[in-house]
Amino acid sequence: MTETPINGKLDAAKRNSVPLTEGPSRAPARAMLHAVGFSRDDLRKPIIGIANTWTEIGPCNFHLRTLAESVKQGIREAGGTPMEFNTITISDGITMGTAGMKASLVSREVIADSIELVARGNLFDGLVAIAGCDKNLPGAVMALARLDIPSLLLYGGSIAPGTFRGKHVSVQDVFEAVGSHARGTLDDAGLQEMETSACPGAGACGGQFTANTMAMACEFLGISPMGISGVSALAADKPAACKKAGHIVMDLARNGLKPSQVLTREAIENAITSVAASGGSTNAVLHFIAIAHEIGIPLSMDDFDAISRRTPLLCDLKPGGRFMANDYQDAGGSALLAKRLIEAGLLHKDTITVTNKTLAEQAALAEEKPGQQVIRSAKHPLKPTGGLVILKGNLAPEGCVVKVAGHERLQHRGPARVFESEEAAFQFVQSGKLQQDDVVVIRYEGPRGGPGMREMLGVTAAIAGTPLGESVALLTDGRFSGATRGLMAGHVAPEAAVGGPIAAIRDGDIIVFDIENRELRLEIDAQEIKTRMSKWQAPQPLYKTGVFRKYADRVSSASQGAVTT
Repeated sequence: MTETPINGKLDAAKRNSVPLTEGPSRAPARAMLHAVGFSRDDLRKPIIGIANTWTEIGPCNFHLRTLAESVKQGIREAGGTPMEFNTITISDGITMGTAGMKASLVSREVIADSIELVARGNLFDGLVAIAGCDKNLPGAVMALARLDIPSLLLYGGSIAPGTFRGKHVSVQDVFEAVGSHARGTLDDAGLQEMETSACPGAGACGGQFTANTMAMACEFLGISPMGISGVSALAADKPAACKKAGHIVMDLARNGLKPSQVLTREAIENAITSVAASGGSTNAVLHFIAIAHEIGIPLSMDDFDAISRRTPLLCDLKPGGRFMANDYQDAGGSALLAKRLIEAGLLHKDTITVTNKTLAEQAALAEEKPGQQVIRSAKHPLKPTGGLVILKGNLAPEGCVVKVAGHERLQHRGPARVFESEEAAFQFVQSGKLQQDDVVVIRYEGPRGGPGMREMLGVTAAIAGTPLGESVALLTDGRFSGATRGLMAGHVAPEAAVGGPIAAIRDGDIIVFDIENRELRLEIDAQEIKTRMSKWQAPQPLYKTGVFRKYADRVSSASQGAVTT
């Protein structure tokens, strides 16, 4: 038995899948694939995997099955055979404030591992990863970096804004409404109205929160097609954009362009610059260190601070600004922001992207909406420096991250209010006992201690929803949602669970945030910290078995991206 290639030869893009589908010995494999609808001709074509993070648990990924159909159509039109598979996802917005949030960061590693396993197992010739939420975006990029086959990331798109009493709102406003309700300035009916108005359909949370931050940054990284991923979730032109992504991945497969050629040090610096210029999420620090780790590029928290120092804040986006992600896309999107940053000499303009165009060539295609106020020029920035700063000091020897977009305080000094869990801190804030100048400390919520490094939006939004929102501060070895605003230091490292200095803080100790000098300081001497820590005992693991125990045993410091090795 011999095989006769279509048109006399196999498509040049069919590099990996030949051992899986070709020749007499592969008849059993083909028989099983015939059973699910693939024809003999289908299997002679390049096989393109579609890693889909679809779930019906939450709006961010709910629509991704529909988008995948458009991607498949594009792949078929371009001469390939798509094969879709699913992986997990956790909704940060739904699990926030509960023990379920511990699963979020852990899911990034599971997503990366599962995509890698399916792709290696099926010898795909190319891959499209479709992602819609905070951790499945970086998890997918980590997998693409490991696999290094022609591939791209496609973002599911942002949700449309909700409307509450005549103004646009997002899920951020619901979290803050909880604080307003607790202090009696919003009644039950108002909270219910906000709850039912904020999220009108499918798509990821609508501000420059973590999902939109990572999606935008991946366009600058070059692994997502610029202008396509940013199209909002339910926009009329989203199916066409997804179909185009199918064409692009087939071009990648034919010309052999791999992630290792796209994901360079210069491309990572471009991505970080976009985060700083847009006032993006602090989670980008964690995720880009993890992505850099996958490709063997040294990257530290200090790199983020250096880039943010030289990058002006150009985007007026929530949570610190006025506009939503859809407004950013309508204003001109990432191509316009790239054009602004290239004009200012702040990007490596010759990095290659999955479109096979350079970043500069992509930026040249920018179409600015007349009169838009979302993306400013570098000559008229919102602030002269970017939205992220890294602080170090006797409380954070390895560093911590603060988002300064959206608030003006550069100094804070106040007494510590110490909590051993997020729940305890939330109850304290809701009780009305918070006082001016307080520094809320939440510890044992780091990568190992949590485990899983929960986001603290429930607490930070409750603080923001009080009159004291601009006069108190918070620090934690956990994380923040991209929707967090106010003076908040996260990723404090080393974490409490491994004996970091945050474990030495006591109620009433004075803590200083010094943004200009990049310092987070506990106002007690080094000997006192040493004495306190000599009596410290490591807590027992909260989970004795299962995935959380595996994660806690293997996870690195937040300063190293909280990767598992």
